Amino acid sequence: MASFFRPWLVSIFVALASSSYNLSFASAADPTLGFAAVELTEDRFKLHKPYDLPPEQRYEFRDGVRRLWVYCTDKPFSPGSPTKPRSEILLNATYTTGVWQFEAYGFVPAGTSGVSVMQVFGASGRNTTLMLHVYGGRLMYYDDETRVVDGDIYDRWFRLNVVHDVDAGALAVFVDGEERLAVAGHGGLRHYFKFGVYTQTDPSHYMESRWRDVKVYTKI
Repeated sequence: MASFFRPWLVSIFVALASSSYNLSFASAADPTLGFAAVELTEDRFKLHKPYDLPPEQRYEFRDGVRRLWVYCTDKPFSPGSPTKPRSEILLNATYTTGVWQFEAYGFVPAGTSGVSVMQVFGASGRNTTLMLHVYGGRLMYYDDETRVVDGDIYDRWFRLNVVHDVDAGALAVFVDGEERLAVAGHGGLRHYFKFGVYTQTDPSHYMESRWRDVKVYTKI
């Protein structure tokens, strides 16, 4: 990685001086400014779904919208797996260093609850660096009720941007261009983005999310 000054990271260093959890990226109308898009061909979208069902029973891609759904009674993604039901897209755009960003427009139908709709996979001593859960219409950092990213996410298209600075160990989440969350990372040597529906605690019987204009960026 080239060593150059990154003005947009100044707020991170200031926040680190006061609290390892109070990280903040400089807000901007467009979080993708200064980033370059990574080519995402269709073969980079890898579906994880209940192992006993064909893809079309838990996933569709129509008119530019990817719709993923799952029932809490479904099988895991592989036989013998202890994980809960999911219908998720793994973006095969792995990164190890630098600053990376996920961007997409998401939609969560009312009633979907107890589910992860987006995650940054890869960490040290755990599986994920970030998970965004939906509980009762609230988009949250994992199941932490003190870190609500959006209080009413149901039945509307929202723009989601997740910025992960691997080297600085920091993440920021933006909704509709506004920074809503800044947290420390969790280490790890290999990361990638996932989106869809992945069952968590106290789930609704049926869970669904929809996504369009999915992009991945890296810092220039």
